[in-house]
Amino acid sequence: MKFFADAAYESINHYGEELCGDKVEFIRDQGGGFYAVLADGLGSGVKANILSTLTSKIIATMMAEGAKLTECVETIASTLPKCSERGLAYSTFTIVKVKPDGWIYTAEFDNPLIIYFRDGRLMELEREVVEIDGKIIYTSSFQAQVDDMLVMFSDGVVHAGVGSLLDLGWQYDNIVKYAEEAMEKDISPRVMAKKMVSTVNTLYMNKPGDDSTVCAIRFREGRAVTVMVGPPAKKELDATVVNRLMYSKGLKVVCGGTTSQIVSRVTGRELKVLLDYDNPALPPTALLPGVDLVTEGVLTLRKALENIRELNETGGEHELINYKKKDGATKLTRVLMEESTEVHFLVGQALNEAHQNPGMPVSLGLKFSLIGELAEELRKTGKRVTIEYF
Repeated sequence: MKFFADAAYESINHYGEELCGDKVEFIRDQGGGFYAVLADGLGSGVKANILSTLTSKIIATMMAEGAKLTECVETIASTLPKCSERGLAYSTFTIVKVKPDGWIYTAEFDNPLIIYFRDGRLMELEREVVEIDGKIIYTSSFQAQVDDMLVMFSDGVVHAGVGSLLDLGWQYDNIVKYAEEAMEKDISPRVMAKKMVSTVNTLYMNKPGDDSTVCAIRFREGRAVTVMVGPPAKKELDATVVNRLMYSKGLKVVCGGTTSQIVSRVTGRELKVLLDYDNPALPPTALLPGVDLVTEGVLTLRKALENIRELNETGGEHELINYKKKDGATKLTRVLMEESTEVHFLVGQALNEAHQNPGMPVSLGLKFSLIGELAEELRKTGKRVTIEYF
């Protein structure tokens, strides 16, 4: 089974600073591996931002290229610019490496320890102590299971509320208890990170005394979705594109009335339009054997884009997205956001005759723009997205 690391993070800056002294870097390699680095630079503001950015970028890039931990730490030690005031070049870091088969490797230096959940319960990680260039680093290796969640955070989270609401700050043990209580069965990494950082901001009374970052990673079974949008530029390509769709692995989605008719004709399967209008502003969906979802084209794509953008901006905690709704845009949003880990668009370049009607001024450029924006929003959630034009 191939694993997918669904990851997200949320940060707040030290009060009065424009730049965050924490930095999270995600890298996915071509083989399906995933690398995450959370770095916390010394102090706050510009200097801390430079230190953490260099640390996270260098470590993530080197690890993805196959470098060993020792090489990464030695490179960081020789690369970071020294603070003129303290003579120090310092950034803490937490590294998470995920192999396609779900084998996890972590390395932690001076950040709060990772917390790990399985079946909603806290798991103790076995850690080994490694000394590299005078730095004490905790490492661990273990096999993940589907739906496990890993949470890492900077020390600004631990210190939240110190000197104001809480004399000693939030403290690590209390953070663990909070995360345990927040660990709902289907909670996404984005919602978990947002909930924790929102609480941190409240404890700081909206004036954070330190940069604070939470990064959450949920391990899911890899699942692809292929989305066919619009008819190909040449009719002789119809069968080629439809076969690409029908023989693809994972979920299959068709967007567009003309497109669904092409799929029906090539496959010889009956297309049945459903007449229930859950949302009068959107055309109904249809049924086509062998295809998981059939929707209208541009209007549905535009609404799905609005939904996904809303989810990204609010961290998934927005009442607008009710997945129990049966309209095509909501169903498409769920497939793209919740039921898949990678998305492949098959985009036709033919002009749709229906769009040439003066009452429907939809250009080919608009369709391309919608797909491009959809791809960008999906990539923000860590999904692999590819687009092919025909």
